[in-house]
Amino acid sequence: MSSIARNRPGRPSSLEALSPRRRPGGRLALVGLLALTGCGTVNNVLGSVAGGGGPAEGQLGYVQGFLGGAVADEPRAALVARDVLSSGGTAVDAAVAAGFTLAVTLPSRSGLGGGGACLVYTHARNATEAVLFQGAATTASGPRADRPAAVPMLARGLFALHTRAGRRPFEELVVPAEQLARFGASTSRALAQDLASVAGPLLADPAARAVFAPAGTPLREGETLLQPDLATTLASLRTAGVGDLHQGALARRVEQLSAQAGGPIRVEELRAALPAFAPPLQMSVGNDLLSFLPPPADGGLAAAVAFKALQGNASTEAAGQQGLAAAMAWRQGGRDAASLLASPPAGGAGLPVLPASASLVTLDREGNAVTCAFSLNNLFGTGRVVPQLGFLLAAAPARGRVEPPLLSAVLAHNASLKAFRYAGAGTGQAEAPLAAALPAAAHLLGRQPVAAAVAAVPEPGRANAIGCTAYMPGRPDQCSAAADPRSAGLAVAGQQ
Repeated sequence: MSSIARNRPGRPSSLEALSPRRRPGGRLALVGLLALTGCGTVNNVLGSVAGGGGPAEGQLGYVQGFLGGAVADEPRAALVARDVLSSGGTAVDAAVAAGFTLAVTLPSRSGLGGGGACLVYTHARNATEAVLFQGAATTASGPRADRPAAVPMLARGLFALHTRAGRRPFEELVVPAEQLARFGASTSRALAQDLASVAGPLLADPAARAVFAPAGTPLREGETLLQPDLATTLASLRTAGVGDLHQGALARRVEQLSAQAGGPIRVEELRAALPAFAPPLQMSVGNDLLSFLPPPADGGLAAAVAFKALQGNASTEAAGQQGLAAAMAWRQGGRDAASLLASPPAGGAGLPVLPASASLVTLDREGNAVTCAFSLNNLFGTGRVVPQLGFLLAAAPARGRVEPPLLSAVLAHNASLKAFRYAGAGTGQAEAPLAAALPAAAHLLGRQPVAAAVAAVPEPGRANAIGCTAYMPGRPDQCSAAADPRSAGLAVAGQQ
């Protein structure tokens, strides 16, 4: 199997530690492959190695030639997405698997206790749709509610995404994350940096300390992150289904155990929390249709306004400020997203502190594409791990105390050609909308290569993107993926 082309923004040593397949030797490659598969797949893989007609669907190597691409803020998530594409999964399957993996490998910014929003383009429908799954604030009060939490939405959101163009069984897509949690994942540079920045308050929680500082000091890059309780929770989702977390035995355990973490969540709140499908905010760019996340994922509105300003030759700073002003105006009420996009306010100031987020982008060879942004509404959410369940609660959004994140993603397709063109996502707190808009404008309007476009985002913004200048389906040799070179993320794209 030939190697897949990779954009490696991080240090090579980090990627070597995370990716067994970079090591020489077929035996080591097989060990790395088995670590990312379920037990039921092992016999199939061994049978394929011993001889036969080649990998079957669901096995690594099933797809020959162009796979598509994947980009994520944490390298292992991108590699898991790549493996799903190699096994015959769609971009939706890859995004679901990578989303669960981020909950394990980058729990500072994404997790089962949090939520997010995605844009999905499906070739069969020739349309882009938004999937919104941000967690609302819980209503519990009293002495056991000293860390108000949001309702967990990630699992239900990824399940909703899977209904759009999933091909592989949903439970199969949970396996890589479950295995990484149970048997250990190498602490990435991204997670190590986040741990170092908030180690003091985070490690005051005994359950968080047991996960992130098992030897008494915060995990450093390359050290093993073990999360057996989280693995057990993921196994429950895989075997009993996502509904168990919202109205079954697992939901009752969340109600009981979340109170011990200071963020009581009632079963009624879990049951009522549903993802939403919504039309995106859209505008035409040449022959392409450009889609942005709609409110309440108002980072999409901010990105759309910023893109429109860049299209009108506004400076980068002015475009970013105008986008933020539109998002803040929407949050204050009185104007809808369409009117704000048509006639945005002038740039604003005095923005509140906004939370961190994470993102991923996937594309398959059929032209299906997904771009997502996730958040815990604060770095490490409430800073407390739910005992026995192993995940951090997301902070409850509340005006003046915890502002919701600006989840920002963009996707372009050509309706006449029935083909994908570009997908990207931005992170970086207040700079997230510009981090989504600027690379899209640089690539679609300025014809810059994707790698150069994402590198142009100003600090502290970070961007992930995939672009196909000759569309997909089309000429796969004209597709490229890039992670911001200043980030700890990874992009993988190309042939197998």
